[in-house]
Amino acid sequence: MPVLTRLIPSPVVVDINAGALDDLAGLLADQRISASGKLAIAISGGSGARLRERLSPALPGAEWYEVGGGTLDEAIKLADAMKKGHYDAVVGLGGGKIIDCAKFAAARIGLPLVAVATNLSHDGLCSPVATLDNDAGRGSYGVPNPIAVVIDLDIIREAPVRFVRSGIGDAISNISAVRDWELSHRETGEAIDGLAAAMARQAGEAVLRHPGGVGDDAFLQVLAEGLVLTGISMSVAGDSRPASGACHEINHALDILYPKRAASHGEQCGLAAAFATHLRGDKETRDLMVEVLRRHGLPVTPGEIGFTDEEFVQAVEYAPKTRPGRYTILEHLDLSTDQIRDAYADYAQAIGS
Repeated sequence: MPVLTRLIPSPVVVDINAGALDDLAGLLADQRISASGKLAIAISGGSGARLRERLSPALPGAEWYEVGGGTLDEAIKLADAMKKGHYDAVVGLGGGKIIDCAKFAAARIGLPLVAVATNLSHDGLCSPVATLDNDAGRGSYGVPNPIAVVIDLDIIREAPVRFVRSGIGDAISNISAVRDWELSHRETGEAIDGLAAAMARQAGEAVLRHPGGVGDDAFLQVLAEGLVLTGISMSVAGDSRPASGACHEINHALDILYPKRAASHGEQCGLAAAFATHLRGDKETRDLMVEVLRRHGLPVTPGEIGFTDEEFVQAVEYAPKTRPGRYTILEHLDLSTDQIRDAYADYAQAIGS
């Protein structure tokens, strides 16, 4: 008997709209995630504390846990604290660090996670991965997908605009990552999941080709949906491959080589995706990426985020070491330092920098 369909790991509910947070308790009850209202809610000390004041009256059965930062130690501490209660679910209410800590803690104590994002800085809010700082630097830990994702566009608009810009760069980088995956499939025989690739690519293309801006609800809706779809695509693939290629290798290299100076994840990934697209010789897509990144106020050269051209060249050279075994345009071309330097000079000239 052939397998005719497959199950896709995805949230039970995705609620993205203005005012979505106002009926969080009702949504969880309606979806049978928490009819009793017994929730463990992880928040930051900043925006999370303010949202606690707003939400507490509607969530009288909830207990609130303040998270100090996005570290493995904090996530373990959070899980240990939550073990003492009897909850229906864990809610991560905040940005990426809070949600990743909550993901890890929920997995550790065997409870479903509800991700309530207060910014759109990257695609991790719906992914099966928790990225946490540890003694060795930064690690990625496999966790179940959130059972629900709630994104209130009113809250997103209140966050600093740099968070939205970061999400734009991360979403657009999907296009480059999928091209790398296809390259590896052709050159090394690596298996490619067509559904995961399609989801990630279309999420990136929707953001790339949308005419709106960061203050436009229609654009924020598309960006939020794109980031959620990207997270689900990683679940479908079983790893980060649909959203992580040369763009993320270069991003990780910048983080490792210049840890005190690194820019936001999405800023670095967007820039790296444009450069990787240049390396492929895809001038049309490169030019469109550069145009859109500039329109949204994102960097297209290393100097715009405080790196010299030579530092960027060194990061590109180091990048393949960050993902041993992953095959991208960087591994395919295997450029020398001088060749990378020449390639970047060509890129800078082509984009009019």
